[in-house]
Amino acid sequence: MKIGELAKATGTQTETIRYYEAEGLLPKAGRTDSNYRVYGQAHLARLSFIRHCRTLDMTLGEIQTLLRFKDSPEENCEEVNGLLDEHIEHVAARIKELRHLQTELKALREECGAAREAAACGILKGLDAGSRKSGARAAKTKSGRVHGSHGRMG
Repeated sequence: MKIGELAKATGTQTETIRYYEAEGLLPKAGRTDSNYRVYGQAHLARLSFIRHCRTLDMTLGEIQTLLRFKDSPEENCEEVNGLLDEHIEHVAARIKELRHLQTELKALREECGAAREAAACGILKGLDAGSRKSGARAAKTKSGRVHGSHGRMG
């Protein structure tokens, strides 16, 4: 199958498929006489595996590790277990951050219960006040006096 067919079959953009090939996640495709990439069922299965890992918010590095073990089925999977345990911890931390974000957004939303002139909008005033606080916090962090605790979001 050509790259467009593989893209359609897996819901992946062609640029992403080329990127995965370049990064070594997906084996290089064969070429036709007219230099079109040709993909087989192995490419389809591997790309589907990668896509599933991405839906679980795994990084390309994590996926690369998983693929290494998938390609060496005789290996002990202890490292795979550890990788997943670390990923679960990361997800738990993100959930905590997102809950905090939700709380902040709800509090901000409560600042403006009804439509009014933008000059009197409590949400805009709250965002403005928050941006001043964030700027001051960032300035202190750069000077080394205050350290934030923001985790990895992406």
